[in-house]
Amino acid sequence: MGSITDTIGDLKVIYNKVTAKQPPNDEIMSFALLVNNNAKKNPTDVALFCEDEPVSWQELNQRSNRVANYLKNQGITSGDCVSLFMQNRTEVVVNIVAICKLGAIAGLINSNLIKQPLTHCINLVDSKKCIFGAELTEPLAEILDDLNLKDPSDYILVKDTGEEEVPDWATTIDSTDNSLDATDPPEINNVTIGSVAFYIFTSGTTGLPKAAVVTHRRIFTGAKLSHTALLRLKQNDRVYNCLPLYHGTGLIIGLAAAFHASAATVIRRRLSVSAFWDDVRKYQCTSFIYIGEFIRYLMAQPPKKDDADNPIRSIVGNGLRPDIWLEFKERFNIDRIGEFYAASEGNGGFANVFNKDCTVGLGISPVKIVQYDVANDEIVRDNNGNCIEVMEGDPGLLIIEVTETSKFDGYTTQEDTDKKLLRSCFTDGDVYFNTGDLMRTLDVGFTYGQTHYQFVDRIGDTFRWKSENVSTNEVGEIINGCAEVISTNVYGVEIPGTDGRAGMAAIVFNDGASSDQIDLAALSEHINDNLPGYARPIFIRVLEELPTTTTHKLQKNELREQAFHLDQVEEEILVRDPSTGLYKRLDSDFYDRVMRREIAF
Repeated sequence: MGSITDTIGDLKVIYNKVTAKQPPNDEIMSFALLVNNNAKKNPTDVALFCEDEPVSWQELNQRSNRVANYLKNQGITSGDCVSLFMQNRTEVVVNIVAICKLGAIAGLINSNLIKQPLTHCINLVDSKKCIFGAELTEPLAEILDDLNLKDPSDYILVKDTGEEEVPDWATTIDSTDNSLDATDPPEINNVTIGSVAFYIFTSGTTGLPKAAVVTHRRIFTGAKLSHTALLRLKQNDRVYNCLPLYHGTGLIIGLAAAFHASAATVIRRRLSVSAFWDDVRKYQCTSFIYIGEFIRYLMAQPPKKDDADNPIRSIVGNGLRPDIWLEFKERFNIDRIGEFYAASEGNGGFANVFNKDCTVGLGISPVKIVQYDVANDEIVRDNNGNCIEVMEGDPGLLIIEVTETSKFDGYTTQEDTDKKLLRSCFTDGDVYFNTGDLMRTLDVGFTYGQTHYQFVDRIGDTFRWKSENVSTNEVGEIINGCAEVISTNVYGVEIPGTDGRAGMAAIVFNDGASSDQIDLAALSEHINDNLPGYARPIFIRVLEELPTTTTHKLQKNELREQAFHLDQVEEEILVRDPSTGLYKRLDSDFYDRVMRREIAF
């Protein structure tokens, strides 16, 4: 946990970061300028490793200059949006930096999108060009007729293996082509910290994705915090980053933090659990970027004698749940876990700079936790119409005040921006950002009067059953404590003739086992002994793998919609028999009795 001296040092670090005077919006500072500066100071040091290809700071700068000058000759100027649709590889970084050098905006498109969502994202941000990887030619070709870009010069292909043909509806560019202009474009000296750098898209779980506005200021705030207070990076460190660079965690908390520290980054196209630790040791990485669910994947691997023998010193990310925190930290000999809470479009967050266990740490913006009625899906207000703060330790809705130092940059449309704001919460005219998340304060021991916080659940994930609010995350953590369970995703489902939503859990058992290969009595006993009656899942769906987003977060929308209905689910479903308290296979006879409201849960 660190000594008292370390704790005082942590406090000074976070205090300096939070209270430091913010540079004015017109100050010249940008994501791309970090690369320029590192190329001048450390030209031959390695900036990136990807697929065994090392790229120095000087080479990264020159390659991004070639693309920037090409785009400039094509008419791209400050404020224009260039969409980028490519898998994680060196060229993603080259092109992001290139776009930012001109003061243009990189529209970072999820490389897994197809059809309508892909069309929507490219058109939404009024793209002037679309740079795409050859590996994604097919999904882009399918939607050409629906895109606003019509000229072949608007589509710029970046080769992958080098053997791909350029389609007749596109042009191409090679950042390693020495015949192209590799000088720094003068526009880089005009890009201000207050200007927009990226559009990062929401997951689209409640509709088509929205484009969150990310300024260079937001990048520097996140990068500095990650570099100095969470990862504690030095120039000779190497950061392993297998998260997608179209997402804020991988791009800002990971890549930009390494840029800020002049440290090297190891990029991987996607997470490989089997290759993870081999990669870390091969490249001698001292830090890595995580999402909680992929930590769970690492923990699900059979223990090895050399698990603790790795060069990792610090990690940073979000979603690492308390049920595996300590075990993971001990098994892999991790000294510092920089768990944080933030959103790409949010105006504040939390950071675990004290290296305390099982917490997202300190708030870095003015926040309130207010009472929320889960059953009616609304904020509780008093007779004067004001929000009501919860008691210490109680869960409630997290709202973050919008101030000069915690601005909400919003989305590309005013309508979407307005939906996320709450007004006159405590006084007339005040404005708060609605995070949509339930949080609580956490007592982690003496930390110089600083309040620590813990994530509880998403509003839509918490459900009400038998007049009690049920946190899906907390139930999932309990079930994950069963020896035969690898991972659990909990959600609420409707049962005919009942009020609220009953609990249902999608579970992956060890080695992908089915119900006849596990001890159902032991599973039932574990759930009955560790969960109150209202929180025990009524149904269990047995899966070989839990569905996740491309950033390794659990998906539950489709699971929730299919619920326990046998005609919509191919996998095995278990039901908790209320007469015995034991789980058994759900057959058509029992299902029909449930639907006829003959079973009293």
